[in-house]
Amino acid sequence: MTIQKKSQQGFTLIELMIVIAIVGILAAIALPAYQDYIVRSKMSEPLAALAEAKTTIAEYVAANGGYPPSASGAEAFGINTSERDSDILKELSIEDVAVGETVRIVANVRDNVWNGGARSDTTLAFQLSGSRNADGTMTWECIPGDDSGRDSNPILTKYLPANCRG
Repeated sequence: MTIQKKSQQGFTLIELMIVIAIVGILAAIALPAYQDYIVRSKMSEPLAALAEAKTTIAEYVAANGGYPPSASGAEAFGINTSERDSDILKELSIEDVAVGETVRIVANVRDNVWNGGARSDTTLAFQLSGSRNADGTMTWECIPGDDSGRDSNPILTKYLPANCRG
């Protein structure tokens, strides 16, 4: 009498279905997170432009002991705010500063960054608001929205840099 040992030929249908279900669940979780990550990575361009303007203003204030006497926005600080030829950042704007008040640098970001599609002139904004300290340094706060007021025309919080999500 001979006993034959049967070897397994492959995966059963149920095993394959379980693997496919697990991969589908992981994809359903990973794809939206990845899409948000891509948008946040694109937000590094406006953040870099804001950082450049912030440094320029802070250097001006440190060197001159305050804001320009006739602070008329960006021209007083020597910052280029003209419309940019970028698929992400449309423009920077700087709110006029009265003596002793805060200065606001606004980044207007094209909405196609998170909506997809073709380049658009529709924008949402976030800003840096800087105030002068008694020792001549500046304190900066990141605020969603544009220069017409806090939370006016804001970028969704999940797309903002980490220090703006507050």
